[in-house]
Amino acid sequence: MAQLSTEIPGDERGTLLAFVEAQRTALRETVLGLSEEQAASRPSASELSLSGLLKHTAEVELNWLRLAQQRPNEARRSRETWGDGFRLVEGESIPSVLAFWDGVARELEAFILAVPSLDDVFPLPEAPWFPKDGKVSMRWLLLHLVEEFARHAGHADIVRETLDGTKAMG
Repeated sequence: MAQLSTEIPGDERGTLLAFVEAQRTALRETVLGLSEEQAASRPSASELSLSGLLKHTAEVELNWLRLAQQRPNEARRSRETWGDGFRLVEGESIPSVLAFWDGVARELEAFILAVPSLDDVFPLPEAPWFPKDGKVSMRWLLLHLVEEFARHAGHADIVRETLDGTKAMG
């Protein structure tokens, strides 16, 4: 798992980073003890798999980080490869996805700890669900990641329980 700073301050910035990490951990723990095949299976009515959820959330985090940094996303998917963001493809494995996500997590933490203020803003991408020329704060980014990861952690809990009865909370 990502080794974030050993001492994250208890202020707002540190608290939000801790909540992001808690939701990352909830997702990551859903694959513990599973084979690659089990983690790639889709046992529910959904097309979601545990390994696909891990990959998707790691890529989503990178995408939001690059937006906040106002840098191009080197892993951005085209319309043709969008579906590959929800499944492991040739050469990918759970350890490789987790290692990728570790790097993204460390980069996000360093970026957030370095920004002058959580009130600093960046432009939202053009999309029908975002306001034209909309901007959001770094605080919004962190809360959005908590929301995104928590939603998918819930999906992952259902998939894992369907696979082998393992429950996140006991």
